[in-house]
Amino acid sequence: MPGRLMIVDDSPVMRAFVKRTIAVAGFAGSEILEAGNGREALERLRAAAARPPVDLILTDINMPVMDGEQLIAELKADPELRSIPIVVVSTDSTEKRVGALLKLGASDYVRKPFPPERLSEVLGALLGAPGREAEEF
Repeated sequence: MPGRLMIVDDSPVMRAFVKRTIAVAGFAGSEILEAGNGREALERLRAAAARPPVDLILTDINMPVMDGEQLIAELKADPELRSIPIVVVSTDSTEKRVGALLKLGASDYVRKPFPPERLSEVLGALLGAPGREAEEF
C-alpha cells in the first residue's frame, strides 16, 4: 500500500538504505520525502499543502541542528502534525532512552542495524497494510 513517508536522518547513506528497505518491504511506489535533520523536516512538513503531509515519519535521534527527540516534541505540539505516526530508527537504544521516546510520542522504535523484515513489520502495523518479508536485499 503506497503512501507518503518521510525519512529524517543526517546520513544520506542511511536514508538510501531505509528507502530501499521500504521498497522491498512491500511499500514500493510510496512517495518518499527526505530531510537531513529535524528542523528541515518540520519546514518541509509545514510547507506541504496536503494535510497530513505524510502518512508516517522515520527519524534518527542523533542529528545536528535539531535532533529526533526535539523533532518528536515539536510534531506532538503541532495540532496539524501531531497525528502522524513517528518511528525512531537509531543506534541509541538503551531501555531508558526507548521508553522516554515512546512516552514523548514515538509510535515505535527500530534499532540500527536492523533486518529489513523488522521495518516491514513496523510499517505494516502502522500503515494498516500487511508488510511482506523482505525480498532479496
